[in-house]
Amino acid sequence: MNQATACPLDCYDACRILLDENQKLKGDKTHPVTRGFLCPNLNHFTEQDRLITPKLRGQDISMETAIQTLIEVLQSSKSDSVLYYRGSGNVALMQRVSEHFFASIKAVGTSGSLCDGAGEAGVLAGRGKNEVLTPQMIAQSEVVIFWGRNPHTTHSHLLPFLEGKTIIVIDPIKTPMAQKADLHIQIKPHCDLHLALLLSRFAMIEGLHDKEFLEEYASEYNDFYELTQTVRIKATLDAIDVSLGQIGAMLELMQGKKTAVLVGIGVQKYRNGADVLRVIDAFGAIMGLFGKCGSGVSYLGNSLSGIELPFKSISHRVSKPTVDFSKYNCVFIQGGNPLSQMPNTAVVRERFASSGFSVYFGLYENETSRLADLVIPAKTFLEKNDFRSSYGDYTLQEMPRLLKSEIGICEYELTRQLCEAFGVELESEEYYLDFFRQQIEFSEGVGYRPNSPKIAYAEGFENGEFEFLDEVDLEIDKEEGFYLITSKYTKGLNSQFKRAEGVYLHPEAGFEEGEIVQLSSHTGTVDMPVRHNASLRRDCVLIYSGTPHVNVLTPSLLSYEGESAVYQENKIKVTKK
Repeated sequence: MNQATACPLDCYDACRILLDENQKLKGDKTHPVTRGFLCPNLNHFTEQDRLITPKLRGQDISMETAIQTLIEVLQSSKSDSVLYYRGSGNVALMQRVSEHFFASIKAVGTSGSLCDGAGEAGVLAGRGKNEVLTPQMIAQSEVVIFWGRNPHTTHSHLLPFLEGKTIIVIDPIKTPMAQKADLHIQIKPHCDLHLALLLSRFAMIEGLHDKEFLEEYASEYNDFYELTQTVRIKATLDAIDVSLGQIGAMLELMQGKKTAVLVGIGVQKYRNGADVLRVIDAFGAIMGLFGKCGSGVSYLGNSLSGIELPFKSISHRVSKPTVDFSKYNCVFIQGGNPLSQMPNTAVVRERFASSGFSVYFGLYENETSRLADLVIPAKTFLEKNDFRSSYGDYTLQEMPRLLKSEIGICEYELTRQLCEAFGVELESEEYYLDFFRQQIEFSEGVGYRPNSPKIAYAEGFENGEFEFLDEVDLEIDKEEGFYLITSKYTKGLNSQFKRAEGVYLHPEAGFEEGEIVQLSSHTGTVDMPVRHNASLRRDCVLIYSGTPHVNVLTPSLLSYEGESAVYQENKIKVTKK
């Protein structure tokens, strides 16, 4: 008999899955998003090598010894010398129980994001709250615009909802979606803000703006129009490599149609990433896309929106993208791989090695686990109880324990033992599970978060009106070198599962397939083999997220707003060896 659960991995889809009598994973055909299919990562989930035995400085130890060692290190450390660093590779809700303990002993936590923080800040500044277009909402659209977003890799369960729609793609890469699109604008990287301003300007010149919507929900639109007039049209079009005809074609395809604009995280991997999302949102407001069936602008949603958490939260935090591990006597890493995924990883590795005592608590061996003093294997999602929300829709799914295993320890059990050793109050596991269970609102057999919107922004914006940006930096980067693109890899999830190797360049960029080249930026130098990809622009290098050593090239800087990593800020020089 099939048993149902949900996928905890960090992606839009939040697959609803079944475990059959042979312990094989299958898609749940009754689920409105999954529809019986699983993504490639989940299809291969059970085939991955996992950590089996706890280790202390490379030597196998028992779980009891591992936990006692952790307790002794924590007892010998001052509160402000303990760092709790939780990754986002597993986004299920019970993962947060560990923070309850570390908050109770007044440890230091992290804030900010390695992923989407700049874009989130821009969305909140303009809209006041972040509501997403779910696949069911997008199914009502007539035109779908993928702006720096590749659903074949990041949101494969959306694909069946696109049948019969006009597709527009804005992306420096000719993605699988772009190859089939009605219009592909192969824009130069880091020029999305300029394109959004021009689209808004020409929409108003041509009278395509929704004046009734703007008067009621975005009354300062004329001030924003004046801002768009500061853009020099011909010079900007030449600089961003977009034609006036492409802008006209895009507006014509949108005219009078229910349009969904789906924005990916690549457009905001820069210091001004918040402004980029805010100006794309402004274009959506000019066109009157918000609050209407089948229309809107959608970014990554907040998977905690509407959910109440029962755990204590850490009050003292440092920025995750720039945290200095060497300042702490005990560093506890949960479900993350900062030695691969943090920017400027050469420096990160040095600082991590200089910390007093480091702990890795997770499923798989990686760069961080190999350097950690203490390694504690975790349970898989099939071996523990949990709940899964999503940032691609509003589902909230229970994840009951389906398998028993002697390997690893779950977050709740580890937290329970730590709380017991330190005299910290902790409720029973069932209490917390029931706390989340009571928040699920069921509709036609599917669980959703409380008060989920049927139409995004049907109730208007949080502050009553959309708030336009009133000033913007229009300078376009003219530094020599290739633009760096750090997209998600089709066969992996950041540094989990199969990882890409090498640097991808256009065949006409001047480098031979397979040759070793030196890549350099302001932060470091690495050698990689060349892979050809004719879908790229000639001025770009593509190094997939999770590729070993890619973040030697990325800067330890924060976005101006949103406290986010800015992986694509550096230009890359490529030289033959």
